[in-house]
Amino acid sequence: MDWQEISGSWVLIPRHPIAIVHFLGGAFVATAPQFTYRWLLEQLGQEGYVVIATPFTNGLDHKAIARNVLNRFESVFQRLHTTRAISDRSLPIYGIGHSMGCKLHLLIGSLYSVERAGNILISYNNYPARQAIPFIEQFNLAPAFDVEFTPSPEQTNELVAQDYEVRRNLLIKFSKDDIDQTLNLTPVLQGRFPNLVAMQKLPGNHLTPLSQQIDWQAGEKFTPLDAFAQWVKQEFSQDMMRLKQEILLWLNPVLPTQG
Repeated sequence: MDWQEISGSWVLIPRHPIAIVHFLGGAFVATAPQFTYRWLLEQLGQEGYVVIATPFTNGLDHKAIARNVLNRFESVFQRLHTTRAISDRSLPIYGIGHSMGCKLHLLIGSLYSVERAGNILISYNNYPARQAIPFIEQFNLAPAFDVEFTPSPEQTNELVAQDYEVRRNLLIKFSKDDIDQTLNLTPVLQGRFPNLVAMQKLPGNHLTPLSQQIDWQAGEKFTPLDAFAQWVKQEFSQDMMRLKQEILLWLNPVLPTQG
């Protein structure tokens, strides 16, 4: 199972698909999701999920970005069926987003009529531009740069509260994530869809979904660097495995995972 570039997205197609995942990553790391989120996405592929990871470049108009990534997803979806790479048109479609990718999935589910069996929103982030764009606040340039995202954080919350149509949602917050805003989003979604919104707090931080398996080989003599590398590998591996297990359990609580 290898990555394929189709209509501007990166795609994994397992031999026997059970569902489709549309993945959107965080700002700045979303330009190459097949690399930055490789381990997590390939784990989903190994479990039978078609992965369509759509890259995007960050900008101020988040509504336009949401429309663009949705158009590209639909183009890939249609092509996969036209070429019979996927023959079953009834496969459920899930959205998975990390950080800014969560906001894009929320906008897609609020602005457009899409068929989604559910969304998984990891480390939701909806800061205003002055906090999300480092140099503006760092150099006190806010008065000179009167900029804001479209829609703004407040407008996004109002839009989701009134128009978001994806009923089943899993929100994931990491214990050491200082920029996560999942706790602000949870009551908004639960108010719209009581009993269909779950929130999980997992060990890890904002970068946990970007973690990769580290193949560290110790030398002939076991050094302090070897000990540190193995500790890092163990810590990241545990956090990644826990994230993977929670995602797979929510996507399909009936099927056992492969470990």
